[in-house]
Amino acid sequence: MAPSVGVIIPTYQGARHLQHCLPPLLQSPLKPKVLIIDSSSTDQTVDFARSQGVEVVIIPQKSFNHGTTREWGRKHLNTSIVVMITQDAYITSSSTLENLIQPIIDNQASVSYGRQLPHLQAGFFGSFAREFNYSGTSHIRSIQDIDHYGVYTFFCSNSCAAYLNSALDEVGGFPHVLFGEDTVAVAKLLHQNHSIAYVAEATVFHSHDYSLSEEFSRHFDIGLARHSYQDLIKAGGKDSQRGTAYVKTLLKTLLKKAPWKIPYGILQIAAKYCGYRLGQASLNAPQWFKKRLSSQKYYWEP
Repeated sequence: MAPSVGVIIPTYQGARHLQHCLPPLLQSPLKPKVLIIDSSSTDQTVDFARSQGVEVVIIPQKSFNHGTTREWGRKHLNTSIVVMITQDAYITSSSTLENLIQPIIDNQASVSYGRQLPHLQAGFFGSFAREFNYSGTSHIRSIQDIDHYGVYTFFCSNSCAAYLNSALDEVGGFPHVLFGEDTVAVAKLLHQNHSIAYVAEATVFHSHDYSLSEEFSRHFDIGLARHSYQDLIKAGGKDSQRGTAYVKTLLKTLLKKAPWKIPYGILQIAAKYCGYRLGQASLNAPQWFKKRLSSQKYYWEP
């Protein structure tokens, strides 16, 4: 008997994205149950989703959380496998879902994530981030591979990821976090001797061209969040090791392909670094301070 498959898509003002995101999902031979969890959009997000015949649940924006919202959704769907997609991730074909869940069906892994390609209109920096993090070669990682992969061992992205629901139950599901619910869940699974698969054949278009201030705020959140669950990922070594590799590769690529962009690249690196380090140091900072610098103002609402 084939496993049941559910798909969760958190949305907010996502009407322009859903016209690209939803149809390929609904055309999948897997016939997944699709759940939209909408944070009180004021555009046509809800109307479009319902016109496609998918279930929509509306929540107040301030109650959205990357972890607990998805946790509620997976329990609500109650499928054997649950897939996480973001509204701005456009799967490239109707076979993407099948490729994504295959390692789980084959009992090779309890979680798998796909390859993210830059959107066609993506700029240099948005494209580079995808090229650095998502290679063209699939692989499977376990906690035994930590000496090889370092902190990357725990890498995953809920922009396109699939989980065995029973495995998530085993580790308590997705936690309430500011950022990185996927990393926390994967770290817990790996520490319980589960494996994670990277499936390069499961492709989605997904990228961002953030401004310098957006990069700063986003990395403030990442630094703050990762510091809060550092004990789970410390076996992989310091984040700075992968960060250094990113910077070196970025500068080499800029020098080769777009040297006139190097000054902006240095500013972007500085924005990310300062945001991340300040986030790391702000675990016990006043809430008003964290809200001021965070990219997710709603998270800090009472």
